[in-house]
Amino acid sequence: MRWLIPAGEQPLFGPERGCDPFEQRLLRPDGGETFVHEHDDDVLYVLAGRGRLLIDGAEHTAAPGLAAYVASGTSWSVDEPDGLELLSVLIRDPVPGARCAVVEGAAAQHGTATAGRSFVMLCSPACGCNSVTQFIGLVPPGRAPDHFHRYDEVIYILEGEGLLAIGGEEEPIGPGSCIHLPRTLVHCLANTGERELRLLGVFRPAGSPAEAYYPDGTPAAVPGSED
Repeated sequence: MRWLIPAGEQPLFGPERGCDPFEQRLLRPDGGETFVHEHDDDVLYVLAGRGRLLIDGAEHTAAPGLAAYVASGTSWSVDEPDGLELLSVLIRDPVPGARCAVVEGAAAQHGTATAGRSFVMLCSPACGCNSVTQFIGLVPPGRAPDHFHRYDEVIYILEGEGLLAIGGEEEPIGPGSCIHLPRTLVHCLANTGERELRLLGVFRPAGSPAEAYYPDGTPAAVPGSED
């Protein structure tokens, strides 16, 4: 299935795999290297390990769950990395915004979506990242109805087991699996395990992760949206 990259396979989604809006990268900095992208914004998420993250001259403690937005032309680097692993998503043709922002997942805004799913907002226009929304999706065991979004999205599975269903095909997914969902692609991501499935998503244009539509174009109902 061309919309799925199994765990451990490289490279991840980017233009060479038909994903023009984004480029996913797994980074394991060894310290001392400076990253700067003149034309692309960068959204980061710490998957594992620790270190000192320096963004635009400000220092932050890098630990699992930390998210960061770095605008094009703004530099960042890592000191004293200890098993540090980050997921970077480069954003082509970004919308101008703030120079940078850091979001602690534990303090981020929570919301609800369809089929008992919920999410944690990370980098978004609320922190000056105007090009995309970065979020953690929390998927309970079970399967939601087939649906589509009106945004382009890339996903990285953090924890749990499941299936990706598109066009009558089903493929297993697990930690490290990557998914590309172009806008209006009808799909379903099912949790086949006994524990919550956690994913890291980045989509554009920015908005709410709860926005979804059934195959006939009817908006998916979100708990509390009728109030």
